[in-house]
Formats: sequence, structure tokens, C-alpha cells
Amino acid sequence: MTELSKARRAAVTALLAAGLALALSPAARADTPAGAPEPVAAADLAQARGAVQDPAVLDRVGHFFARKGVPPTKQLTIGAADEARAASAAAPRLAGDTVPVYTLDAGFVAGTPGAPVAKAEFTASKVVAADGQTASVWTVRQGDAWRVVNIASGGDESDYAAKAADSGGGTAFREPQVNAWYVLRDGRVLPLDEEARRSVGAGGVPLAAYQRLVHQRYGDKLPGSAYDRAGEGGGYRLDAAAEPAPGGGSALPAVTAGAALGVTALVGAGAVWRRRRSTT
Repeated sequence: MTELSKARRAAVTALLAAGLALALSPAARADTPAGAPEPVAAADLAQARGAVQDPAVLDRVGHFFARKGVPPTKQLTIGAADEARAASAAAPRLAGDTVPVYTLDAGFVAGTPGAPVAKAEFTASKVVAADGQTASVWTVRQGDAWRVVNIASGGDESDYAAKAADSGGGTAFREPQVNAWYVLRDGRVLPLDEEARRSVGAGGVPLAAYQRLVHQRYGDKLPGSAYDRAGEGGGYRLDAAAEPAPGGGSALPAVTAGAALGVTALVGAGAVWRRRRSTT
């Protein structure tokens, strides 16, 4: 378990300008269980995966592996030529499925009727290097195209989605404030990691009990609260006025000052990358 598995992507500034969206299929919406986020269309996941498979993206991931996650703005002890050779030798390849990543929803925290427990923020694809290093490549949709916006070491997003599927299905989601991963299944919120077990117990809790729990934790940190106005970590700064994406997609909210949400910067000229700090 990594330390950024305890405060993962904590306060890496803003995420998802309004207009970024994950398309949702109408059929999926009709069948969505109570409290569950609307599934992301398979066609969109395929397009997101295609963006990651671009040779230029895989080359960038190769350099991420060669640098052991050290950002390009910081110097290494090896030269550019050695880095290029290491990047080529990394031979990054995709492993497993591209998955939507769901994060605790502010409307659910507030107790808004019908609000899902979480909402999709981005998709993640796990990439593996020849030496066993792993990274999670994040994508969001901008207009009609999918864009790679972040590379992070490890593969929590894909791993917890797979764990949820293997343990009986449901929707994996994250409560970033305590770095807890859960699965919503049959009206219960069940733990997927140690942080979640400390939060809801080994047997989990009913969805209504979880809502009361997170409202108690974060209800005073929602948009418009004194906490939010004071800029204390950002609160749940969600933009309810985000416009739908072209083609009928459901827009993701704009997020600012993502300390409380634990999201990463997805705006700017190119993808950023983050190295998780190990506790060992």
C-alpha cells in the first residue's frame, strides 16, 4: 500500500473544465440501480483506450517508466540518450480493461434526492513496462475526441474495478478524502481496501447509512459553505452549470482547487504525471 494510496492525487489543482464529458448510453441509464452512477458507454471506453494506444502516448509512458515517475521538470542522474534507451526498453503495453473512474458525488453528500453515490471523472488504462513497473493513464473526452491527461504510477483505478468485478460485481468508487475504495452492490457500500474497512467495517453499510456518514464528514464543506468560501482545501467545488457534451453525453462537473476531491490537473497543454510515494 503506497502513501499516495492514502492521499492519492491530493490537491493537484483543478480537474475537468466544463464540457469535458463521459458519454452515457440511454439504455444503461434506464437500468441503473438506485444510488449507482450511470455506466459509461462501451464505445466511449473503446475510444478512450484507443487514445492511450497512440504510439506517441506509449512513448511518453515509456519515458515515465524510464524516469521512475520523476517529472520532466526535474533532472535525472542519467542523460537524455540513456533515458531514451530506457524508455524504448520499457516497451509499455496495456494490461486489462480501460475503466471509468468514479468519485464520491457532492450531490450525494448533500443528500440531493436521486443523486448517485459517485460520478465518473475520467477513464483509466493500466500500462505495464517490461521490468514490471505499472502506470495508470487517464483520459477525458473533449468534444468528440478523447485526450490523455495524466500518467500516475501504479494501477489502483483498474485494480479496484477488477476487484469489485471479481468479488460479485457492482460499481467501484473512491472517497478521496480518506483514500477509501468501495463497491456499491445490492444497495450496500462494501470496502475494497483497508481505508474503506476502517470507514464502514468489513461488512459494509447500507447506502443510506453511508450517505449519513459522508454528510457528517463533508456536509459543511460543500459549495457555498464557510469552509468553501474561506478556500480551506477547496471543499466540493462542483459546477452544477456544466453544459452537456456534444452528442448528448452527460457533462462532468468542473472542479476547482481539488484538495478535498483529490483530483488531478487535466487542463493545460499536455499530460502531467505523478509518482506515488512508497511507504517502504
